[in-house]
Amino acid sequence: QAQLVESGGGLTQAGGSLRLSCAASGLTFSDYTVGWFRQAPDKEREFVAAIRRGGGRTLYQDSVKGRFTISRDDAKNTVYLQMSSLKPEDTGVYYCAGRRGLISERTTGYDYWGQGTQVTVSS
Repeated sequence: QAQLVESGGGLTQAGGSLRLSCAASGLTFSDYTVGWFRQAPDKEREFVAAIRRGGGRTLYQDSVKGRFTISRDDAKNTVYLQMSSLKPEDTGVYYCAGRRGLISERTTGYDYWGQGTQVTVSS
């Protein structure tokens, strides 16, 4: 059974850094495009970043460009989201998701989801 598990969330001050990990099992991870999404309280889940299978292309939400970096290590079945210069508005539950095919910013475009990891940025 395919499973994605996020880790690395926590509490940090504004300007700090965190690295999230998304570990996959039960699927051929290298065949999948992986996206990171986040959901703040009382808000819809939104796209943050994604990396295409093979790692040749990435896409970021405008508000995180230059601060977040997505990468993957297919040998470890893991995708990372390095987050720097964090802001209070980055607070939320961060989810990773996998899909076959090209990058998508739509939540409905992904087949597998993790349970999420909480990121809290204090001002």
